[in-house]
Order: sequence, then structure tokens, then C-alpha cells
Amino acid sequence: MSRDAMRQDVIHELYRDHHSWLVRLLRRKAGCAGHADDLAQDTFVRILGKPDLERIRQARAYLATIAHGVVVDHIRRSELERAWAETLAALPRDTVPSVEDQAIVLETLAQIAVLLDGLHVRARRAFLLHRLEGLSYAQIASELGVSVSSVEKYMMAALRHCCRAAGLLGR
Repeated sequence: MSRDAMRQDVIHELYRDHHSWLVRLLRRKAGCAGHADDLAQDTFVRILGKPDLERIRQARAYLATIAHGVVVDHIRRSELERAWAETLAALPRDTVPSVEDQAIVLETLAQIAVLLDGLHVRARRAFLLHRLEGLSYAQIASELGVSVSSVEKYMMAALRHCCRAAGLLGR
């Protein structure tokens, strides 16, 4: 049997044996039955891109770990969409971007959130204050209650983190 055929068998077996369990788990985690099926589907889509599936020994633990990441991404995306909707609601009617531009901005924000995932809270905040709100390092230091030197360190950490996340630097 070819490697691809074995891989397809593993995926089929995971889906057949654990899909219902995963949907129930996601209903509890997400708190919404309507999203559980979509989140389960997203979990299996992520698994399609994973190498060495035939080495999985604890299928439910593996699925739960992947599903947790899917739920975190879903929550992050929902928060971004909510914040974006609030921003749009506050804009004067004649300055609201087109639907296409809104979608582009929302997707860009989601990509930024993924890049900043795992970054220390203060470094992330400093980065966003500088890059999105245009604050100077001195203003950020005042906002965060830290020294300008700390802000410089936060910015360097954020830039290194983003470059690594984007694959521009080695791990």
C-alpha cells in the first residue's frame, strides 16, 4: 500500500471513529452547537496538512489539541470582527470603506493576529500602539507605564517574533 493510500486510510479512520466525539467536545468548548460542526470540519482540514499521521497513538488527544487551536483561532477571528464592526459603526457614513476593502482589512487584521500569537502581552501592545496607532516610543512608554528602553526592547522582540512567524528568520 502506498504512503498516500495509508494516509487516506488514517484520515478516514480518524473521521469515522472520532468525528461525533469531536463535535460534542467542540459544542462544549465553543458553547454553540451551530459552530461545532464547522469547527470539527476545520479541525479535519488542518489535519490534512499534518505529516506522519500514521504515527498518532492517542487519536482523541491529538484531535483535541488540533481542535483547541481551531477554537482559539475562531475566537480570535470573532473578536477581530466585533472590533472591526465597532470601528465601522463609529465612522462617518461617507468614510466607510467598500465591502471589498472591509474584507481586505479584516483579513489583514487576522493575519496580524496570527503573526502576533504567542508574543508577550506588553510587546504585542507596544507593537500595535506603534504600528497601528502611530504612537511614538515615548508615548507608548507613558501608556504602558514603562521606560522608553523597555519599549525599544518590546519592539525588537515583536519584530523578531513576526519575522520568525513569517518564516523570515530561523527558529
